[in-house]
Amino acid sequence: MKSRRDRLREATVQEITQTARRILVEQGPEAVTLRAIAREMGMTAPALYRYFGSHQELLRHVVGDIFADLTAALKAGLHEVPENDMNGKFLAAARTFRRWAFTHRPEYGLLFGAPMPGVGDQREQADFAEENARRFGMTFLTLFLELWGKCPFDVLPDEDIEPRLREQLRRYRDLGLAGADLPLGVIQVFLQCWVRLQGAVSLEVFGHLDFALDDPEPMFELMLTELAPVLGLEYEPPASYARDETGGGEP
Repeated sequence: MKSRRDRLREATVQEITQTARRILVEQGPEAVTLRAIAREMGMTAPALYRYFGSHQELLRHVVGDIFADLTAALKAGLHEVPENDMNGKFLAAARTFRRWAFTHRPEYGLLFGAPMPGVGDQREQADFAEENARRFGMTFLTLFLELWGKCPFDVLPDEDIEPRLREQLRRYRDLGLAGADLPLGVIQVFLQCWVRLQGAVSLEVFGHLDFALDDPEPMFELMLTELAPVLGLEYEPPASYARDETGGGEP
C-alpha cells in the first residue's frame, strides 16, 4: 500500500503533466516551460524540480502520457470489433488512429513531428515515455502478428529482400519484439503498412494535402483499399460510403 506522501506526489506529478498538456494544446510546444506550468499551478519554477529534473524530462513524461492515451483509444476501438473479425480489426485500428490524430493535433505533432530525443531508443531500463511508446507500437505489432497467425499472406522469401534492407529487418527482429522465427518478409510488410498508414495521417494532420484536398478522408480510404489485399483482407467501406442501387457513391 502506498503511503500518503507517495499518493500526494503521484497526484502532483499528474497535475503537472495535465497542465503541461493543456498549455501544449492551447498555446503550442514552445509555451510548455517550467515557468508557465508553475504559474498555472500557483507554484514556483524551482519547486517543479522536486518532481522533474529538467524541462526535457517533463516533456518526455508528457509524451508518455499522450502515448498512453493514444494506446487506450486504439484498444477501445479494437474492443468494439468481434474477436475473430480480422478485417474489422485492421480497419478499426487504422481509422481510430486517424480519428485520434485529428482530434489531438497538437499532441500528434509532439509524438510524430520532430522525434523526441531518446524516444524509440532501445534502453536497458525504459523510462515512462519509452515504455508507453513501446506499448503503443506493440498494439499495432500484436494485431499484425495475430493477422499473420490466423491468415498468413504472401511475403518475399528472405533471400529476395534487398540486402541492405534485409540486414536492418534482421536486426529489428533480433530485438525480440516480433518473434525470432518470423520471416523477414513479414516484418517488411509490417513496416510497409506502418509507413503508408502513419505517412497518410501525418500528411493530413500537418496540412500537406491542403493544396489539393479539403476533405482527404476519401484518399485515406483509398489507401486502405490498397493495403487490405496486401494483408489478405477485404476492404469494407464505412457506412457513410454506402452505395446506391446503381453503384454510385452517396455523399
